[in-house]
Amino acid sequence: MKAHAPRRAQRWAGVTALAVGAVLLAGCTSAPTDDASPSGDGVKGKTLTVWFPGTNQTEIDLVTGPIAKAFEEKTGAKLDVTFVDWGDLSTKLNAAFAAGTAPDVFGHGPAAIADFVVNDRLEPLDDYLAKLDSADREDMAAALPGGQVDGVHYLMPLSMQGSLIVYDAADFTAAGLDPDAPPKTWEEVRAAAEKLTVRDGDTITRSGLLVPSQAIGRQQTFATLLGSARGSQLNEQGTEATFNSKQGVQALEFFTDLFAGPDAVSANLGADYINAPAAQQPIVLDTAAMEIQSASGANQIVAAAPDLDLRVMPALPFEGQDEGSALGGSGPGLMINTDSKVKDLAWAFISYMLGPEVSADYTRGIGAVPVRASAAETAYVKDNPVLQAFVANAPNFTPNPNVPGWVQARDTLDKHLEQALNGVVPAQNALDQAKVEVDKVLKQNR
Repeated sequence: MKAHAPRRAQRWAGVTALAVGAVLLAGCTSAPTDDASPSGDGVKGKTLTVWFPGTNQTEIDLVTGPIAKAFEEKTGAKLDVTFVDWGDLSTKLNAAFAAGTAPDVFGHGPAAIADFVVNDRLEPLDDYLAKLDSADREDMAAALPGGQVDGVHYLMPLSMQGSLIVYDAADFTAAGLDPDAPPKTWEEVRAAAEKLTVRDGDTITRSGLLVPSQAIGRQQTFATLLGSARGSQLNEQGTEATFNSKQGVQALEFFTDLFAGPDAVSANLGADYINAPAAQQPIVLDTAAMEIQSASGANQIVAAAPDLDLRVMPALPFEGQDEGSALGGSGPGLMINTDSKVKDLAWAFISYMLGPEVSADYTRGIGAVPVRASAAETAYVKDNPVLQAFVANAPNFTPNPNVPGWVQARDTLDKHLEQALNGVVPAQNALDQAKVEVDKVLKQNR
């Protein structure tokens, strides 16, 4: 496997010049030194309810198995862990809050934090963080902003996230392309995809390029392309949509053209390949030569298909732009329910998850980018070219806006992107219509 490093851009908000591309959490995160710490007696016999997002069986087995067992043995507390499908998570959380049965600790993506804060669902974590020594807080400075709203900490990320194009070197060679010199712009990717696409008559049997085009995945792909064109989703104040710019139209038209017409290079519009098992990924089945993947997805592909010469492209710009962009930043993390009766125990668990050994085991187990700089010195990172590529590209990862109403705004935009991708309306019309509705959502949530 071979990874290609990007041009370095310091666009990841809050990132300082730390080791390994200035993107990972560092130091020794520990629990508060009170009776709720993992070594204390104040939590014995208490039960902590925790909801994690997702249905990844590897993660489920890891968290509910050795991680939970070790925490219980260390604290004497009892963990009640539930994993909830991402698509049902917000609905089930809202219902649980309404019924007064919400978990003590729950996980979600950073984009959801602001809505929970507006509705008084989250416990601020600043006082807990203040109990950590200054060196530890400084080491964590790279990722903490991803869990903030108006400068207050509410979420502690468990991993860093980002999605890049991975490609099959053998397919490149067979198509007359040099796998050691991959495309450097989105236009070059499109040209390469045309050579890599295989057809049986009018039917694409191998996509030259696959990008997420399912619900929510549409918005994530659009955000990556928009950033690569140097456009933005919202203004700097987060009060108004700006994605209907010329950069937005460029991004959406590029996206649409991947699937449209006789020169299409992507099959199965709307299909969710991202959440397919690693062994069933299109690039493994040779139904795609290139596909956008997360770090964990790419690592799982490598594990499932060790003979595949999988390589990673850097974040790509459009022609005329200096640097590329990809959706990413602080990954999903854990938050404390403000109504929890065991908040110290809740923080003890979050601190435990971020401890050096547990954090390393967790990210290694799910194939994710670690949140600790110390992990850069482990074999997990040093011996993993795929992971190194994602770490090196992290300065080019740009998160979704973290403003009240964003989840609803994102889903609204996604609906209009679907209309454009299916040829119902032109790109400009779709984005103009989306802006009107998104601006209303943002105004209602201010």
